[in-house]
Amino acid sequence: MSNEQPQPRAVFGEILVDYLAQLGEAWEGIDFAVLGVELDGETAVIPFFGQPHRVSLSEGFADPQGDKPSHAASVVLAKYLLQNAGGPGAGQEWVAYKQFPDAAPFVEGYANTVERLISREFAGHGDKLATQCASWGGRDFDAGVSYDLVLRLPALPRVPLLLLYNDEEEPFPAQCSVLFQQDASRYLDMECMAILGMVLAHRLVAGLKGSAEQNLLG
Repeated sequence: MSNEQPQPRAVFGEILVDYLAQLGEAWEGIDFAVLGVELDGETAVIPFFGQPHRVSLSEGFADPQGDKPSHAASVVLAKYLLQNAGGPGAGQEWVAYKQFPDAAPFVEGYANTVERLISREFAGHGDKLATQCASWGGRDFDAGVSYDLVLRLPALPRVPLLLLYNDEEEPFPAQCSVLFQQDASRYLDMECMAILGMVLAHRLVAGLKGSAEQNLLG
């Protein structure tokens, strides 16, 4: 037996194989219609940030171009199906990630890799942030709050995100918050909710920099 440690991408591949195995066991009991997911034969078609992604027990995960999505995106898609929540829960109020009872282990990471990252990279470029959000389905939204940008993004059919942004203005720095609806934790666990925010932040920043590089979060 080799003493070499598994390479990260090999481990990630094993994780996705395990998720597909779990999906195979759960498939017949998933209420795809309630999740806002269409079936194309034996393939689930899931709108992800406004673009159709496919999950097939035989073919695995695919983005709109037929390529493999990032590991992070694939995990979120799998967990969305596996959690198999019912219809929307009571209360659709927008809340900060840190307000969810089980979020504590991930709160600081979420702030650093989502909200502070967007604030830092788009400081002085609120117009570009709006453009990048629009490319991922972001639309103006009346949330009854006053910010330079208030945009709703259709991350998943039952898990939208709300991005609030104030651009820098002396002496105040740029500030960004990415909120969830109260029932989001019915559809994803805390780790996957954090990953969802990270995927958004990565895509926005990559678009700003014109980067076509695909990594584990893209």
